Amino acid sequence: MPEVIFPGPEGRLEGRFHPQKSKDAPIAIILHPHPKFGGTMNNKVVYNLHYAFHEMGFTVLRFNFRGVGRSQGEYDQGIGELSDAASALDYLQSQAPNSRQCWVAGFSFGAWIGMQLLMRRPEVAGFISVAPPANMYDFTFLAPCPSSGLIINGDADRVVPPADVTGLAEKLQQQKGITVTHQTVPGAGHFFESGMDEMIGSVKDYVTRRQAEPNIR
Repeated sequence: MPEVIFPGPEGRLEGRFHPQKSKDAPIAIILHPHPKFGGTMNNKVVYNLHYAFHEMGFTVLRFNFRGVGRSQGEYDQGIGELSDAASALDYLQSQAPNSRQCWVAGFSFGAWIGMQLLMRRPEVAGFISVAPPANMYDFTFLAPCPSSGLIINGDADRVVPPADVTGLAEKLQQQKGITVTHQTVPGAGHFFESGMDEMIGSVKDYVTRRQAEPNIR
């Protein structure tokens, strides 16, 4: 899996790019947790999501937001990080111009950024939102949410109370034209020190099922 450096809004961004041989393979971008609390593209949840998507036949990119690792720039309260994510998706699409489908997956802070990216990019057909920080950030911009997806969290999460994630999911489930699935992993905390395999298994099951649908939106 090659290390890549690609242009971002504030200079270069560092990533890991994992292509498929098939030219029309679907693509997925994976977004990491909060840069100010140790979040990087090598976070275990992000790493496992990356490989899960690749094993399902996706060309995958994960990357460091500005100011993390070898990525240039400084933390920008989520505003700049959303621009970074858009640049990363541009880069991924340039590497796989014939991809037949596009997904976004994010963990914690990355889930918040990923959901905002949905609103900017109509080509995104599905999302995975792992432990979205519904207690810390406003998700009301999802009005309406443009794509169907999976929200998944641990029921022992002490960073993001499970009730807040349930509330977010229930609001999105009231919207018409999309289907938001919500699953909880018993005994799992925010970082899935336990329950990682179950969480990844649920993601694979969900994405595989969606891939089989004739119209996946």
